[in-house]
Amino acid sequence: MNANQYRWFEFTFIFVCLPLLGFYLRAYLANWLIPALIVLMSVCGMLLLGDPHFKRFRLTSLGQFSAVKRRLFSFFFIGALFSGVFYGIINQGNWFMLPRNSFNDWLMLLAFYPLLSVMPQELIFRTYFFHRYKRIMPKKTVRIIVSATVFALAHIVYANWVAVLLAFIGGLLFAFTYAQSRSTFVCVIEHSLWGLWMFTLGIGQYLDSATIP
Repeated sequence: MNANQYRWFEFTFIFVCLPLLGFYLRAYLANWLIPALIVLMSVCGMLLLGDPHFKRFRLTSLGQFSAVKRRLFSFFFIGALFSGVFYGIINQGNWFMLPRNSFNDWLMLLAFYPLLSVMPQELIFRTYFFHRYKRIMPKKTVRIIVSATVFALAHIVYANWVAVLLAFIGGLLFAFTYAQSRSTFVCVIEHSLWGLWMFTLGIGQYLDSATIP
């Protein structure tokens, strides 16, 4: 098995087989999604740090933040306004359900979601993915689309099409941001903004492990 074949095998195992296995075992994984995510992040992180070709500053620097900041924040504010109004119209009963009904849980979410959920996802699906598989997917556009696709596939564990669709759209956005900024930290900022807004608004019910069948 040559280097490219090994990377295809590794890609298939991590980003296709593991999500499918998670889907079939979802009844047993409801309380273990975050620990499993952190374990996978640790493995990917060790592989990155052990790779002499990986530029470690991508993990903590702002990279080309100036190239994306205007689009990042303007797109978020427009999207947040539109989604807030739209979701309030179609599902008023769940509108801002979490802060209204469980304010302390909402504060906990604000504090820990970026650290325990967003950061592992961005390191795995953007930083690791883009660096590790550049050799077998040399075109940046291909990596953006494939990254979004496997990010959506990972969300099949929630067993609803809304989670998969939101993950694909978000995956395209975050992958495009990483391709432009080359910064994990910038992607964590963007992902946190959208994720926290979705949970605050009420759409996060489709991305909650407590709702896994």
